[in-house]
Amino acid sequence: MRILACSALLLALSAAGCGGDETAPEPRQQVPRPAASAKGPAPSVTISGDDSAARSLNWTAPAVALDSERLSAARRDAAKAVRERRWYADAQSAIPLYLAILKLAPDDTEARAGLARALDGLLKEGEAALAQTDQDEAALGRAHEIAAVARTVNPADPEVIVYLTQVDLADRLLQLNEQGERDLQASRLGEATDGALRKFRAVLALRPEQPRAMQGLAAVESGLIRRAEGAAERGELGAARYWLKQAARLRPDSGTNADAAARVEATRSRLVARWHDDGIAALDKPDGLALARSKLADVLRIAQPGDTAAADLRERIELAAHYGQFRPGQAFTDALRDGARGPQMVVVPHGGFRMGAKQEEEGASKAEWPSHYVRFDRGFAMSRSEVTVGEFRRFMQATGHNARATRRGHSIVYDERSGNFVRRSGVDWRSDYVGNPAADDLPVLHVSARDAEAYTDWLTHQSGHRYRLPSEAEFEYAMRAGNDGPWPWGEGRAPPGSGNLTGSLDRSPSGRTWSNAFLGYGDGHWGPAPVAAGRPNRYGLYELAGNVSEWTADCWHEGYRRAPADGRAWVNPGCRTRVIRGGSWASSPAQTRSAWRMSASGDITNARLGFRVVREL
Repeated sequence: MRILACSALLLALSAAGCGGDETAPEPRQQVPRPAASAKGPAPSVTISGDDSAARSLNWTAPAVALDSERLSAARRDAAKAVRERRWYADAQSAIPLYLAILKLAPDDTEARAGLARALDGLLKEGEAALAQTDQDEAALGRAHEIAAVARTVNPADPEVIVYLTQVDLADRLLQLNEQGERDLQASRLGEATDGALRKFRAVLALRPEQPRAMQGLAAVESGLIRRAEGAAERGELGAARYWLKQAARLRPDSGTNADAAARVEATRSRLVARWHDDGIAALDKPDGLALARSKLADVLRIAQPGDTAAADLRERIELAAHYGQFRPGQAFTDALRDGARGPQMVVVPHGGFRMGAKQEEEGASKAEWPSHYVRFDRGFAMSRSEVTVGEFRRFMQATGHNARATRRGHSIVYDERSGNFVRRSGVDWRSDYVGNPAADDLPVLHVSARDAEAYTDWLTHQSGHRYRLPSEAEFEYAMRAGNDGPWPWGEGRAPPGSGNLTGSLDRSPSGRTWSNAFLGYGDGHWGPAPVAAGRPNRYGLYELAGNVSEWTADCWHEGYRRAPADGRAWVNPGCRTRVIRGGSWASSPAQTRSAWRMSASGDITNARLGFRVVREL
């Protein structure tokens, strides 16, 4: 509402909010309280062309049916309404009654005194409403309603004039705040030109420490800081410093700017690390020297003098130019205390990648967002394939572990007759996908997350090296193997030999086909294949997408906000819901994407789920 404005005050407020420079106006002097007078001009009123605003400026007293015989009763009713603080809402309220009495008896001193008391009480309520307008916009509507009543009753009363001025000031503050907030939404911050900053400063010049304007000022500061952080993310450190300097002028003692400067510095460090990793990754590609040197130039542009990452990348580029680049991929097995050998492990190179789905990726879910950069400071070794039935059998024979499906007496298997997955008794880790005895070279199925972790604990004890389930970051990093496309092989259809996937050419023993499959693809298997039956990926690892889905060490989270950036498992103590990664022999194409992830109780077992292990180096 924009309805009440004393002319002189309106000019003063307009000057505070519409000047041409960036300097905040001087605080306005307190309006002196006019001396009480029965005479004098009524305040000048500005009325907008909005009919609704004009209507809210006026108040018509409710009609009171009154004659001379009922004057005494009306006086009593009006006095009672004053005691009950019922001022104007209906014909039984104090002000309508007193106005009706005075219309019949203009010289009724008791009615005049009562009307003055009612007006005084009404103005006190209006002042209480005005005191809430900084926190509650609805209170301003109440203050306007009271203003219309007061103006109708006695527009020349000095108390009414002061109150109308206060309402006008509240209107102006609301208008400036709303204009500032619209500027904020449109990213017109106004650090150098007209915009949100000027509006909020104008409010604070009129009412220092006004909460809404202070909040707006903090929002402008946040907007400038976001610009600084965005510039830093793009590697524009000069622009980032400029925006931080602008933000620092707004609230010098808040500490916010120092925190933002620390984040900008952290971003600089992350960019240096990322470009360092990109340069190293480029050296592993044919004719990658030019790209690596370009990344080194990026690093040197923003790195602090003496930065070790810049020195390391320069040294590696020199080595690659003259002697070639050392390539990870070494395979090994650990000797176990019982004389056997552990699973065959493959060294995965350290480095960084963008984890999660791209925003526009088809089939992606919100659980795969936001895409974020993850960097591994150290390489790690991952078993080249899923843990087999034979490998798990050695653990079971050595420890007597009571596996979940064995203890429960059943698991979920594939039923060829119905084409569905059903619960079947007597099925455990020794069983295949339909519940028959499993061959030793098949991936072990029907194991819970705790069964898998018991196996890794046994390997750790037997080998003297730390074995564990992979984090989901490690799993996706190993699956992508340097590829940032939606599929482990990149873009487009699955090429032949991509793994044991749901292909349209696959047939079950009774001739069933998949209703949702990779078109034109077949791998000759319905159900899990023996491990390492397909082709390894670039890191020398098999079936990360296909054959069986796999347990990871992570607890389930609905998305990646606040996820670790160093590749560690994201674990909440005592969590019961875990992350499953990698598509299986019976997964839809969307579930075979590199970013796909699913939640599951850590106690479930079924014919599509197994695991592999990681060894720390």
